[in-house]
Amino acid sequence: MNILVVEDERNLADAIVRILSDADYNAEAVYDGKSGLTACESGLYDAVIMDGMLPGMDGIEVVRRLRRENNSIPVLMLTARTSTSDKVEGLDAGADDYMTKPFSPRELVARIQVLLRRPRAGSTGATAAVVHRIGALTLDPSSRRVELDASPVELTRTEFDLLQALAEHPGWVLNRRQLTDAVWGEDWVGDDHLVDVHIAHLRKKLGDDPSQPRFVQTVRGVGYRMGKGQ
Repeated sequence: MNILVVEDERNLADAIVRILSDADYNAEAVYDGKSGLTACESGLYDAVIMDGMLPGMDGIEVVRRLRRENNSIPVLMLTARTSTSDKVEGLDAGADDYMTKPFSPRELVARIQVLLRRPRAGSTGATAAVVHRIGALTLDPSSRRVELDASPVELTRTEFDLLQALAEHPGWVLNRRQLTDAVWGEDWVGDDHLVDVHIAHLRKKLGDDPSQPRFVQTVRGVGYRMGKGQ
């Protein structure tokens, strides 16, 4: 597997490359946003570790451009920005996961392993999957497409996976841990409160009123469930 590291601090970038190489990945580094965007667009990499603060073009803008191009390369944001608003900005841009510096090398490798195991947008499984219809909402796992009132809804990979997890368990209340297990895997070591951030973005894209959501409903103190779309 080929991993791209986009980090302007060269010593840190080289250290991350060594960490990934020790974990048997092929890793290369570039040191500015524009070079990172070009490398991601090349199709040569299976995932990217992206710094948030980069010269020329910051990491958030790189991710936004990739997603506008429908480039589904898995992105792990790795940045010194630690506030909730910074995490929200990175995830809203289309990042799949978010880590803050300083970081544990072991956790970094674990996060990359999880991202690489997840299907990329547009990929199809070996077996046909059930198409879920909830009111005016249609979710097709095989094509990884979502439509609302017959119009496509553009979701990030994480948003799609969360919606699919809920749709596959109609009427069930899934807590954060169950959702992270479904989306990132049982060995995921991140902050499970990121689920709440992704759910908020998902609701916005589905036009859900948080006070009376039709689709993704909150069961206070427990978790989330799929509504009936009414």
